[in-house]
Amino acid sequence: MKEITLDTKIADLLNNYDGMKEILIEINPKFEKLNNPILRRTIAKVAGVRQAAIVGGMKPMDLLNRLREAVGQEPLSTDIESQDIIEPRPKWIDTTPNITLDANDILDREKNPLAELHKAIRELKEGDIVLITSDFRPEPLIEEFSKKGHQVYSEELNSDEFKTYILV
Repeated sequence: MKEITLDTKIADLLNNYDGMKEILIEINPKFEKLNNPILRRTIAKVAGVRQAAIVGGMKPMDLLNRLREAVGQEPLSTDIESQDIIEPRPKWIDTTPNITLDANDILDREKNPLAELHKAIRELKEGDIVLITSDFRPEPLIEEFSKKGHQVYSEELNSDEFKTYILV
C-alpha cells in the first residue's frame, strides 16, 4: 500500500484500508461525521490527514502517526511539527454577517457544506460576510475559500464551538 502522509486524502484512506473509518473514529470521536455518506463522497475527497487532524482538534503529526501505526507503517519524526500561528482578529468580522450557515445542521441533513456555502456566496455581493458555525474547525472550507482569494478567519470559542468568517 501507498505510504500515508499529511497530504493523503481521507477518501483514499477509506477506500484503500479495510476498517479505516472505525480506526479514525476510535482515534477521535469527532470523526463519527464520517458515517455521513455525503461527507464521505465530498469533503473526504478534498481533506487530507493534516486537515482532518485540525478538524478533530489534533496535532497533524499525532493523527498521521496513529494512522501509520494502525496500518503497519513506521511512525515519522514529530520534530517537524509546525508551530500554531495565532492570527490577529480582523476588524471586518465585527460587522453583522449577511448570512449564517450551521455546518453541523447541513451535515445532519446529509448535505454538502461546501456546496451549500458556494450557493450562499453566489447570492451575496463583494464585501458581504458569511458566518459558518460548527463544532469543529472546517479546515477544508477555510483552505478552499482562501485559495479563491477570500479573506477567512476562524476562531475557537471552546473545544466544541467554532465560528468561521468569510469575506466575499
